Amino acid sequence: MTANRSTGTSTRPEAPPYGTSAPPEAPPYGTAPSATPPYRTGRARSVLRVVAIVSCLPYVALKTAWMAGSRLGIPDGSPLLDGGTALAVANGATALMDGAVVVLALLLTRPWGLRVPAWLLVLPMWVASGLLLPIMTAFPVQLIVRLLGGDGGRPVSEGGAEPFLDPWVFGVVYGGFIVQGLALGTLFALYARERWGALWQGRLRDLPETPTTPALRATAVAAATAALVPGVTHVLWATGSTAGLEAGRAADRSSDFYVLEAVSLLFVVVTAVAVLLLAFRRTGRLPLRLPLVLAWAGSAQMACWGGWLSVAALMGAGEAADRPTAATMVIYAVQMLAGALVVTLGAYFFAERAAARSVPARDAPHESRVS
Repeated sequence: MTANRSTGTSTRPEAPPYGTSAPPEAPPYGTAPSATPPYRTGRARSVLRVVAIVSCLPYVALKTAWMAGSRLGIPDGSPLLDGGTALAVANGATALMDGAVVVLALLLTRPWGLRVPAWLLVLPMWVASGLLLPIMTAFPVQLIVRLLGGDGGRPVSEGGAEPFLDPWVFGVVYGGFIVQGLALGTLFALYARERWGALWQGRLRDLPETPTTPALRATAVAAATAALVPGVTHVLWATGSTAGLEAGRAADRSSDFYVLEAVSLLFVVVTAVAVLLLAFRRTGRLPLRLPLVLAWAGSAQMACWGGWLSVAALMGAGEAADRPTAATMVIYAVQMLAGALVVTLGAYFFAERAAARSVPARDAPHESRVS
């Protein structure tokens, strides 16, 4: 900072207003800013923070009530009534997971959130994306299909012939999830643009060749190949086949089931296309951020939703008809593997981009001294 000697006033430039791009010397990916935060929390972010936190209340309240012994929203004959200790632990764990949305909302809108290491924020946001995106996309479509004459029915993933929950529970809970996803996703997009926006600027065709490019392309091909397994399976299930399905789930298929399978297929296709675009870069003037966003969403859905369905299938296995088949578990495992490969590819991609941008910043002082 310099001062005007005649007046004694500071001539230090003001911090950039909210919404402007980060200064050229932005810190490398994964490091916390060392000076003034690149943005100030405005009214829009404050409102989104409140919305994200309030939207958690219905789900957490229901889970807390169930752990306390309430039967709110649970009809007679529901398998939830016989869940015992395992179900109580699952309710507590899922309530804590939803409570993590509160922590993320604060991280994304408070000054101390800028000092959090990148992985400690990005990884939970990726997991949250993978769990919320299928609901955000499938549930509204399921409602539309029901209005158009679909048979609806409760979500097939719950399994069993008995009524699981009262219909209103799904509307309240899934509605809250959709609001959470929209609010939290918007906050993260704003935060990431300010902190790491320089890493996804430019066009796809302008990406340079690096020593690791062959390995990254091989990983992309492996991920796209692995995605064929769940992709083909979702095509079969969405078109009426019961191959690999447990008997109870096959018997309970409804319009909701087919919508969910179609949406899952869409995420698989999006993942494979995005990762191959990033690897081979033959798309003219396509903005770099588009395949990156698609790869984020697709890999998160495949890995995290696949893991969630695996755990739910194992915990919900009771009668023989409801036990997941070996084929189903293999499909979920391959789906998780494909998603994990894509997110690993993305981590290396951003690490290289950050390292490349940090080299000129380190060399600049040396060059000025030489000249």
